[in-house]
Amino acid sequence: MNLDQFNQLPKAEAVAQLYTCCHCRNWAQRVAALRPFDSREQLLRAADDVWRDADEEEILEAFKGHARIGDIELLRSRYAGRATAEQGQVVNASESVLRELYALNIEYEQRYGFIFIVCATGKSAEDMLGLLKARIDNGRVIELMNGAHEQAAITRLRLEQLLQ
Repeated sequence: MNLDQFNQLPKAEAVAQLYTCCHCRNWAQRVAALRPFDSREQLLRAADDVWRDADEEEILEAFKGHARIGDIELLRSRYAGRATAEQGQVVNASESVLRELYALNIEYEQRYGFIFIVCATGKSAEDMLGLLKARIDNGRVIELMNGAHEQAAITRLRLEQLLQ
């Protein structure tokens, strides 16, 4: 879909398309309400601006739209298409790296109350494991901000894919 087609979608369909990019209903509704956009850059800026205003509840809602990094069975079932593509390098990781990534993800989720969020595109499983190890001892507020920053990067990539 191109930008003109996106701008012309009925609001409910635009919200649905945006929701596939970021699983936060309020964010999708707010961005859709800002149409029409004159350029892709204007859409991307608007998406970032709206996301910066997200509260904790909205951020956590968006996080729930992700498969846990390294959870291969979940990737195969619930999130088969996009998540597998986004975590493609994880699927090819060694069994020991996957086990450690999965176990540390569980520890992270128990500690913070939400899954570890990272923009996985272009990162190996070993890269993500290193990032997870580097972030696991941060405070909850810092990790919520780190996750929100990573969500913004993921959303941007998904928006760019949507408008190809």
